[in-house]
Amino acid sequence: MTNILFFVELTNDAVEGISWEALAAANVLAAGSGGAVIAVMIGHDLTAAAEAAAQRGAGAVHGFTTPEPFSYLLEPTARILAEAVRTHNPLAVVFGASQRGLELSASLAARIDAGLAADCTEVARDGATITVVRPALVGNVSARVTFASDKPAVLSVRKRVFAAPAADGTRTAPITLTPAAPASLASRTVIESLAPKNMEEVSLTDARIVVSGGRAVGGAAGFAPVKALADALGGALGSSRAAVDAGWIPYAHQVGQTGKTVQPDVYIACGISGAIQHLAGMKSSKLIVAINKDAEAPIFKFAHLGLVGDINQILPAITAEVKKRVA
Repeated sequence: MTNILFFVELTNDAVEGISWEALAAANVLAAGSGGAVIAVMIGHDLTAAAEAAAQRGAGAVHGFTTPEPFSYLLEPTARILAEAVRTHNPLAVVFGASQRGLELSASLAARIDAGLAADCTEVARDGATITVVRPALVGNVSARVTFASDKPAVLSVRKRVFAAPAADGTRTAPITLTPAAPASLASRTVIESLAPKNMEEVSLTDARIVVSGGRAVGGAAGFAPVKALADALGGALGSSRAAVDAGWIPYAHQVGQTGKTVQPDVYIACGISGAIQHLAGMKSSKLIVAINKDAEAPIFKFAHLGLVGDINQILPAITAEVKKRVA
């Protein structure tokens, strides 16, 4: 048990960026072990994804190919991953803590009767013992988890904590492509269509900059200056639950305990009071900027920078300055 597996997330056979962050964590666990870091992926045409994994530094690639284009489904994917675990007998299996990675790692751990740690911010190995650090109690404490060494450790790593290794076109690695068994692909769920992503919008969970609006924007029209600043910064538009519940903005933009969890380099909270449910979704941001006319708003206790004033005056001024500097 010296190999480390990491799961490569694919959408239409294209690699999701968080997969390379999982590779970075796998490299930490493999250092000095003498084992290989093995990329595991499932899809229809895996040639480009397999070569990309090799160029990023994977020691080997094991791909399971499907006869038709493969849309991610939990049950068959977990079944095929369990097969990969039996084949490679790894010390650990690493996922990115995306929505897909979180549910898939849990399902795999249950299938192979192994320990699980989600959303890890640190990983370490001492011989055959793996120890990780993960947030608990809505991020207010950190838990140190040590895995028993008799079974593979299953873990997912928090977004934007582990730096993705750079691609090097000169790197190569052994690539094994195995047809997935028809029985493994069987599922009670059928996806008839897959809505394409809006390529003009920045993904909220992947964005380096997020600008969010709250109840104080005053209505749907109040999000216009918030979005203008997000666009000027090349960032994503977020919101608090209060704004979503009021019908001012779709749920897809909600940040918080019942929405999306983000870890951008910069998070700008505009007219957001700072309820604990919202903080749970963004308090790990590297730089938090709060703009609110209420100087006593709880958000200021967590912000690195704070501006007290009317967002309808402050946001257009910041946006104009950003555009001027970019130009």
